[in-house]
Amino acid sequence: MLQYIADSSGKITGVFIPYNDWEKLVKKYKGIENDIFEVPEWHKKIVLERIKKYETSPEKMLNWDDVSKRLDEKYK
Repeated sequence: MLQYIADSSGKITGVFIPYNDWEKLVKKYKGIENDIFEVPEWHKKIVLERIKKYETSPEKMLNWDDVSKRLDEKYK
C-alpha cells in the first residue's frame, strides 16, 4: 500500500512505495531503477554542515511552511 507524505497544511509532498511494489514497477518498466542515483559527497558535506548549524543555533533557522508561504506570495 502506498503511503503519502504531507506537509503541515496537508499538501502531499511525497510517496513511500513499499519494496514489493517497487520490485513490480522495476519488472514492468525496464530501466526505471536507473533513475536512482547516489548523493555526491560534496552534497552530503553541505547537508552535514547545515545540520551542525541547526544544532548549534536552532533559533536562527526558518520554518519551511513560513518560507514557502512567503515565496508563494512573492512569486504569484
